[in-house]
Amino acid sequence: MNRRLPSCGRIALGAVLACLTWGRAGASPHCQATEPPPNVLLLVSDDQRPDTIGALGNPIIQTPHLDSLVRGGVVFTRAISPNPICVASRAEMLTGCCGIRNGTVNFGGRLAPDQVPWARTMREAGYHTCYVGKWHSAGRPKAWGYEESLGLFAGGGARFQRETVDHHGRKVTGYVGWVFQTDDGRLFPEKGVGLTPDISRTLADAAIALLERVPQKPFFLHVNFTAPHDPLLMPPGYQARYDPQRMTLPPNFLSRHPFDHGNFAGRDEQLFAWPRTAEEVRSETAVYYAVISHMDRQIGRILRALDDTGQTGRTLVIFTSDQGVALGSHGLRGKQNMYEHTVSVPLVLRGPGVPQGRRLDAQCYLRDLYPTVCDLAGIKIPAVVQGRSLLPVVRGQTKSIYPAVHGYFQDVQRMIRTDRWKLIYYPKLRRCQLFDLNNDPHELNDLSQHPNCRDTLGSLCAKLSAWQAEVGDPAARAEGVSLEPGEESPPSRTE
Repeated sequence: MNRRLPSCGRIALGAVLACLTWGRAGASPHCQATEPPPNVLLLVSDDQRPDTIGALGNPIIQTPHLDSLVRGGVVFTRAISPNPICVASRAEMLTGCCGIRNGTVNFGGRLAPDQVPWARTMREAGYHTCYVGKWHSAGRPKAWGYEESLGLFAGGGARFQRETVDHHGRKVTGYVGWVFQTDDGRLFPEKGVGLTPDISRTLADAAIALLERVPQKPFFLHVNFTAPHDPLLMPPGYQARYDPQRMTLPPNFLSRHPFDHGNFAGRDEQLFAWPRTAEEVRSETAVYYAVISHMDRQIGRILRALDDTGQTGRTLVIFTSDQGVALGSHGLRGKQNMYEHTVSVPLVLRGPGVPQGRRLDAQCYLRDLYPTVCDLAGIKIPAVVQGRSLLPVVRGQTKSIYPAVHGYFQDVQRMIRTDRWKLIYYPKLRRCQLFDLNNDPHELNDLSQHPNCRDTLGSLCAKLSAWQAEVGDPAARAEGVSLEPGEESPPSRTE
């Protein structure tokens, strides 16, 4: 991608060189000089709720560049992160497998030896694989198939850490000791230790640098932002962007969740005081929105770099997040729950082979991105990959891939969601919640004890038990989901 060539010359040269290198095993058999394989730009945010993009219905937040992606591509409105914690979610995306299968169920774990990472598959098919940003997986990017890293941000600098506070004066407990570094471990603490207010710009700078100098063959560029994960720090120039007093509370705001969902003592839940207050949620939301808007501006810079290097027309751009977050919804602050504001993620695709301006309600997982990109690029999908290609839905060949999707967190929560219904099961409490998402999208009315819903409850319990047996869920009891339809749930617990 040499800036000295006019864009038409760059594209033609890129097509020829791409096809010259496209004879490797597993590569597309239909590559022609007029149809080079698509580049792939994967943009991933961190803890971004699905309702934080202007074009998807948020009237307050300013996200013009994400709005442009939405208008120019396809949005999957029911995509989920089934295990909503950073390490596990990212492992599912990078392997195309459920965490129970790939070996990364919680905050750590060893990757199962038979896994074939996404970047490795792309590299072996002739792609130049590059990585930028937050690394929250085992090992190093090179071990996962990335040939080149720039702006790599990971742990390892705890000795440089000094106690700091977030925008609201709370002690920072997230990203402690994280620093920029090379893939072989050389640290750059002078660039900041932990999150910094302008980190999204630094990550965009690295992505742009790679776009300007990657070899003339198709690229797979994976950019992991840290925004808008806590600690929330006000980006420079954004102090007046959002007035806390004008922030609206989420429709399902509560001062306290009605019972301990299994993570009341977790770090995320300690970021807010108990009980939750409207003032604290509004103030936090204002900074959260500012961090997203700042990231959106940096995404705009990356997209302009695609234009400047003549790559936009043959680059598949994907935007998503590793999971959402509560931020006051249901009386919770963090992730680690099965509600829609957390398991649901924004998912936008734009580029070759993708229609413009469409919204699709097919249920899907983040792990489906791996086989979808392989399918679009004509790359053989490794047999171990469990995710399914979404291309038939994108092309209008089918309306759905899964009759139901499932979620889980440690041994304290399990979930099944169909097109209409959601069952959340709490094994240690022998308690469940049942929501009619068609009529109650904010999950305000638990129907688990409603007499008219007994058959629905029983059917979902049985399906959830069958899924646990199918995937080898280590938390499954021998008798499966133990709350039978009509059984009295234990009383709500508060702490």
